[in-house]
Amino acid sequence: MDTGQHPAHRFGADLAPRGPLGIALRAPPNSMAAEQALLGALLANNKAYDRVCGFLRPDHFADAAHAGIYQAIQRQIEAGRLADVVTLRPILEHAGILDDCGGPGYLAQLLSAMVGIINAGEYGHIIVECWRRRGMIDIGEEMVNAAFGADPDLSTAAIAEAAETRLLALSQDAAAAQRLVPAEDAAAAALTGMAAAMERGDGLSGLTTGLANLNRFTGGLQNAELIIIAGRPGMGKTGLMLTVAARAAQAVLAARRAPPPAGPAPATGDVLFASAEMDATPVAQRLVAALSGLPVNAIIRGHLEDWNDPGGKPYRRVTQAEFEKAFGAAQALRSLPLVIDEAPVQSVASIRARARAMRRGKGGLSLIVVDYLQLLRASMAAQRQNNRVAEVSEISRDLKALAKEFRVPVVVGSQLSREVEKRADKRPMLADLRDSGTIEQDADTVWFVYRAHYYLKQEMPQQTERDAAAQYEERLNAWHARLAETRGKAELIIGKQRQGSTGPVPLRFHDATTWFRDMDEDETGPAIPGLGEGG
Repeated sequence: MDTGQHPAHRFGADLAPRGPLGIALRAPPNSMAAEQALLGALLANNKAYDRVCGFLRPDHFADAAHAGIYQAIQRQIEAGRLADVVTLRPILEHAGILDDCGGPGYLAQLLSAMVGIINAGEYGHIIVECWRRRGMIDIGEEMVNAAFGADPDLSTAAIAEAAETRLLALSQDAAAAQRLVPAEDAAAAALTGMAAAMERGDGLSGLTTGLANLNRFTGGLQNAELIIIAGRPGMGKTGLMLTVAARAAQAVLAARRAPPPAGPAPATGDVLFASAEMDATPVAQRLVAALSGLPVNAIIRGHLEDWNDPGGKPYRRVTQAEFEKAFGAAQALRSLPLVIDEAPVQSVASIRARARAMRRGKGGLSLIVVDYLQLLRASMAAQRQNNRVAEVSEISRDLKALAKEFRVPVVVGSQLSREVEKRADKRPMLADLRDSGTIEQDADTVWFVYRAHYYLKQEMPQQTERDAAAQYEERLNAWHARLAETRGKAELIIGKQRQGSTGPVPLRFHDATTWFRDMDEDETGPAIPGLGEGG
């Protein structure tokens, strides 16, 4: 006998206690009334589908039969066909979807549950909210079971990271449903940014890179963008990321100290430097070297190379005056709103957790810099595939999602493949991005760091038996001339930029301090202009 009553109304009646929290004693969050009312509205008037199609999926429904009915409606409407009781009945009967809910008579019950198509969107959001809560319960239950030792090989850090990764995916799914922006709002935001850049007079629509030539190409670091800085080892990727991070942090500090502007407020949040490669101390040593002008080796070892020492030693101790310069640089560095995350094992989930804490804290968050992509750990699910390309693809997508979620620029270092070394012209290209083509796809901007001087140093001509002394000397002199010409010079090649042009940006590079500057910037001037000024 068909009573018309859906078994879901009795959901959880026969469940036994399970687990330490007794989660199974309670029915998972659901709203059968909202699901029935929505399906009834869709069956009564297919125009109601327009109110939910942008965010509602079949898997959001708590009841499997309702999910099947919604999917059948979805397929009919998107194929341009009518979806009502008459057209859906044979489809649902053939699939057996109505077997567990009383047969075809249940469709008539759904129609009677319809309140009105105007409420369809609200019902859809109720269904999604219940789905999110069920997802959170599942994640929590799995975390509890793992903590009780379901898999003794899992560390507490791995358990927490797995939960964080799943929560991130859940929150991203939730955020996607809320990102419908009317054209008028988007247009207003575009003009607001333009007006702010005009008011400042510097052409910056985002956070400064600290390098004027690069700012002219890019307009600065744009919110919600993923910026990749790629290069072979020795090119100075970390040095460039530190240059950008520190100079951006100085701009943030200046904005905090300046009177509030009449227009849109500039970025005033802290800069997060997530260092998967180095501890905080080596990062600080590089910054102190840049600020003091002393070589990094001198900051690390307390000695300087000095091949002119009358005693014949190739090095000497740092003088008291030089130590005081380093001390002053360290003191100035303390004022920067720069936070270094030196966790030994980094993942996008762990970086997101730090970023979330910073955003909620007193300082806020303006920029995330990650050194570097290939050292980040993928989720356990991706690791189980034993496919490095799949792992890097997941990390790349998650980094882009991180930028969109926090609405800040995310600057990430990336390795290049060894194919670069096999070419005569070693300037990198997009095809050289290592491990995954999705890095290029996900990135809004790709910068390549290239220093011809680095390669020239390794190509010193060697005299052969066939070389006359004059010929060899000519080749050697030409090599020395090219070496002198390229010393201290670098190129930042913009290989991709969604919102701008591509091409090379010439920069200066100071090898001893691994610091980058504009070509027209005074080499003896401050490494971070303005630091230490204004209190």
